Amino acid sequence: MAGKKLFYRPVGLLVGVAAGAVAGVLVKQIWRLAPGDQQAPDALDEERGWGEVLAAAALQGVVFAIVRAAMDRGAAQAVRRLTGRWPV
Repeated sequence: MAGKKLFYRPVGLLVGVAAGAVAGVLVKQIWRLAPGDQQAPDALDEERGWGEVLAAAALQGVVFAIVRAAMDRGAAQAVRRLTGRWPV
């Protein structure tokens, strides 16, 4: 059991990094659909209001969670196909 976790740990880390990158690209593309906005606001952007900043943060959180779950699930299924066992 410990061997499976040890084997999957680096895979999980790579999936997390990749999910963050993919989610970042998706958030940028989604935010561009908002009229007049090319970039999602940063929390420290003085020119943007609370509503915009919190909406952008919520969008980032939702997109990251969905992408991470999809990539984690896909990686776990790939590991099962390779090893015959679920990774965790």
